[in-house]
Amino acid sequence: MELRRLRYFVAVAEELHFGRAAERLDMAQPPLSRQIAQLEKDLDVKLFDRARAQIRLTPAGDVLLDRTRAILDQLDSAFREVTRIGQGSAGRLRIAFVGSASHGVLPTIIKSYRSHYPDVDLALSAMNNADLERALVQREIDIAVARPSLKGEEFRSTELHREPLVLAMPDNSALNTKSKIAFKDLAGETFILYPRRPRPSFADHVLSVLAEEGITPGETIFAQDYQTAISLVSVGVGLSVVPESVSSTQRPGVFYRPYRGFNPGTGLSAHARRDNTKPHVLNFFKILETYTRKPRGT
Repeated sequence: MELRRLRYFVAVAEELHFGRAAERLDMAQPPLSRQIAQLEKDLDVKLFDRARAQIRLTPAGDVLLDRTRAILDQLDSAFREVTRIGQGSAGRLRIAFVGSASHGVLPTIIKSYRSHYPDVDLALSAMNNADLERALVQREIDIAVARPSLKGEEFRSTELHREPLVLAMPDNSALNTKSKIAFKDLAGETFILYPRRPRPSFADHVLSVLAEEGITPGETIFAQDYQTAISLVSVGVGLSVVPESVSSTQRPGVFYRPYRGFNPGTGLSAHARRDNTKPHVLNFFKILETYTRKPRGT
């Protein structure tokens, strides 16, 4: 049975007039009458009582109208949903990010994406760079936000932001009395580095700053992630070197201070597989392009 013929039936059943139904369907009346007659023949039942001046639905016609409306509503809903998923307006997008990215620009970008595509289900998770690369290669996630970046020809990449490094220091540190802190003042201090593994990592980036400044730490302690590193700073275990955006969220027991000396900064970048052409991914990168072109502070 043709879906088109059922739509014709609904039009006639709602109008109870072949002429008005034909006009509504933008077709001539004779072919419409033939289609309804063929439907009745296929079902071997009369759907309309034509014995009166105005046609009426038979009991069988009443049942078919109710069932057909439900079927057509479900089909229309399915078509709309499929179209929206195909356009990237619905469905699911899996985004994973390094923990420190939860400060700074990433929340703003996520908020912008949500405002443009409110019906897309965002699955968000935190991972280190090594896990980000593995998950992206194995298609467990769609977007990876790394610090500073992931390497690989199979990735589409966009730099989101660059920012300076700052010091995260215990609030009882004697260095907090200085109006300005030079990196050389940190010689002999305990440095809390992260992540512990895998390597190389952001920890090695900080170690390169120490090497450039000729600084020998009193001790180095490795934490698995930046949240743990900041917790250790807050209880006075040592100090840490972190992206400036981390200082936007204050933590009791921690002071954030800029320093004078070698400061290569750090970057944040977004990556996706080049062969992942899902509309959700392409739409996310369009949001990124808009953000990265926008002058900061606007």
